[in-house]
Amino acid sequence: MRLALDPSALLDRFYISFWVPTALLTVALVVKLPTIIRLWRDPQLRALGGLLLLCCAVFVFCSPSTIARTNRLTGVPNIAAPWCYSLITAMSGSCLLLIITWRAGPSGRSAATRRALRRVAAVYFMVIAALWVLFLLADAPVERLRDLDTYYAATPFMREEVLLYLAAHGVAGLITSRLILDWMRSDGLDAWLRWGLRLLGAGEALNLLFNAAKLTAVLARWCGRDLDWLSTNLAPPVASLAAILVAAGFILPHAGQCVRDRWRIRLAHRELGPLYRLMRNVNGEGVPFALRATPELRLTRRETFIRDVLLPLARHVDPDLGRRAYDAALAVGHPPEWARALAGAVGVLDAVENRAAAVARAGVPADDAAGILREIGPISRALRHPGTVAGVRARAEAKADSTAGVA
Repeated sequence: MRLALDPSALLDRFYISFWVPTALLTVALVVKLPTIIRLWRDPQLRALGGLLLLCCAVFVFCSPSTIARTNRLTGVPNIAAPWCYSLITAMSGSCLLLIITWRAGPSGRSAATRRALRRVAAVYFMVIAALWVLFLLADAPVERLRDLDTYYAATPFMREEVLLYLAAHGVAGLITSRLILDWMRSDGLDAWLRWGLRLLGAGEALNLLFNAAKLTAVLARWCGRDLDWLSTNLAPPVASLAAILVAAGFILPHAGQCVRDRWRIRLAHRELGPLYRLMRNVNGEGVPFALRATPELRLTRRETFIRDVLLPLARHVDPDLGRRAYDAALAVGHPPEWARALAGAVGVLDAVENRAAAVARAGVPADDAAGILREIGPISRALRHPGTVAGVRARAEAKADSTAGVA
């Protein structure tokens, strides 16, 4: 019964420790830090690093234990208030800066974009400066660790300070939400980017809920009512969820692109396996194993090795057999692209056998040899189906025998 009548008691059961989003944000920052350092000239990555760092700082310094420690170390009651408000304001401005930079794209360093970035930075810098001036003018002698916003809601200068940081936070949330919504309506968005924007939109919606809860509690104090639970019990867990969603929204497109690229590289490396093993048998040895080689380097080395071994084999290729194999593959119903890959596999296998018999074909067209070197991926895929390749080859050779018999 008490939980139904007391919202603060109900919300206390769903309290999210500030250290949960701090830990998640720190992990995200650590994961992205090597890329940020390596590609420091990329404005998007710099802005993302700054935002993650500010988000971590907000949850570290805005926890009640850190607030108490900050006040005690400086000897000034509530000195943590302007510091926390400044961090929240800087985080809001940084989020807006990142959205502008991100939407502009890699080549978006236009004059209009630079002007927008400078204006946002200037406005939020002035807001932070005003927060400190207002605190110096205010009289806030009683330390408040969790309810400073509502406790000093009617105190001169502290009242303006609270309203100023909430206004800066709310305006940034509204503008960011509008930019995200407009961006989501665009055509041709990458799937990872679209999901990232959805998470960002949800995070910004929670940020606006945080702002509304704080502002409602402050206005209620002005009207002589007590809705402090909105500020002390509802707003903190909402802010934690919002930070997690915003961080995930910014990281997901970058992480998704990286995972997708790595997966494609590994698939391409695996796809070349059958042709690589065949060329290794021809050459007598393969690519030396390198423990610290990146997936990209392994793929490049495998491609280079295959082409290096295939190049001298080109003079053993029978172009007539390749054309007959292509026609035979089409005759049994294979699509043209797959028929071309099967014909290439037949030609490579025949060249390997001819090389063993020391048979050289001097009249091999350069285009045929270049085509084999260019189509190593499809040819390797075809070699995964030895039965199909053998069937096509048998039909091509039978066609050659029948032609020779007629002649």
